[in-house]
Amino acid sequence: MTAPGPAGSSDSDGFRAAIGRLPAGVVVVTLRWRDLDYAMTASAVASVSLDPPLLLFCVHEDARFRAALEHVGQWSLSVLADSAAPVADWLASPGRPVVGQLGRVPHTAGPATGAALVDDAAAWFECRTQAIHRAGDHDIVVGEVIEFRQGEPDAGGLVHLRGRIRPVR
Repeated sequence: MTAPGPAGSSDSDGFRAAIGRLPAGVVVVTLRWRDLDYAMTASAVASVSLDPPLLLFCVHEDARFRAALEHVGQWSLSVLADSAAPVADWLASPGRPVVGQLGRVPHTAGPATGAALVDDAAAWFECRTQAIHRAGDHDIVVGEVIEFRQGEPDAGGLVHLRGRIRPVR
């Protein structure tokens, strides 16, 4: 076993590098507001409860997605398949246009929420916002799952590790 290195300072770059060693699943969260699709890539996601089924994701307080979420009570979450890294990269890129941002992402409207479900995904969840909690410079959004389904049984996924998105099978 390797001994821990020197303690890091409280700077955000060091913290990001340290926490980046924790593999995290990669998803796309979407919603529809004022006839526009809003989407973002997220890796701070977790199952919260089985009864009722709840999950959470985190969003930066200044994100366009967060502003739209204020007006919409439903959203969807697509667990990206191992072949969807280009989708994850595109929807994580800052400055992409709001209008047409899903134009290059094959998707369908969710039957329960109308929010986009990314075609290249291993699972899909449609949710109703149950709570939003402030946590530093992010908000934790808790949603009750109102509909879900799984993709191909052998579909892999994506993880975010050390600043890169990587496929897993």
